[in-house]
Amino acid sequence: MTKTVFITGGTRGVGLEIAKRFAKDGANVVIVGKTVDPHPKLPGTLTTAAEEIRTAGAKEVLAIPCDVRDLDALNLAITAAGAKFGKIDVLVNNASALYLLKTTDLTPAKFNLMHEVIVRASLFAAQFALPYLQKSENPHIIHLAPKPDLLAKWFKGHTAYTLCKFSSSMLVIGLASEFAELGIAVNAIWPKTLLATAAVQNLLGGDNSIKHSRHPRIVADAAYFLTTKPISHSGNFHLDEELIKETGGNLDEYNMISGSKLYTDLYVEEA
Repeated sequence: MTKTVFITGGTRGVGLEIAKRFAKDGANVVIVGKTVDPHPKLPGTLTTAAEEIRTAGAKEVLAIPCDVRDLDALNLAITAAGAKFGKIDVLVNNASALYLLKTTDLTPAKFNLMHEVIVRASLFAAQFALPYLQKSENPHIIHLAPKPDLLAKWFKGHTAYTLCKFSSSMLVIGLASEFAELGIAVNAIWPKTLLATAAVQNLLGGDNSIKHSRHPRIVADAAYFLTTKPISHSGNFHLDEELIKETGGNLDEYNMISGSKLYTDLYVEEA
């Protein structure tokens, strides 16, 4: 039976790769994003993303302009997807915002942006999608969130960002508990290493960091595999490479440069 996958922040990076991975199996794919017109610093638009997803093999693609901070628009997008396809099998709360700022440098606008995208939108996306997830035979919600670890080093220098990411992690724990009786699995994935995304390129070291990163396809493959697990597998936090190892996949194929030393991502202990 054809799966329907709804992905926030699906225009580029991890979200787009997840969309293409499910498209490869002929899924109906729905993405929402803000980039309608080309952006000077960010690759792709909703139109180019939709074409990539179709080319990857999707049965049908909906690419809906939506700022997830606008809950009415988010609700309309999820309702449109549910009405068109009759169900949602996988909700991926991928949309994010990144400001690694000290509290002294933080503005209310930047805090609100991170909180509204990472936390508020994810919570209400789950609420809005619930009626359609309940129509799936194997429903999953996936967050791109780290395992919460209350060590001071993860907060120092960027307390607000960590507060928002760990809040997303707490949502995984809470929603998994709330939705268990409904048979909906809620889990999280986090990259062990930096990924070759626009955020890393523009904010976390540029070309040098990209050379020591993995392709975001690794998270897509991990997310796809996670949705093959039974619904009882819920409330868990996974590193992407742990899931790939379970599949027997070759981690080296994801390296941007073969043999390059990989930089560990934030919230992951050095090996």
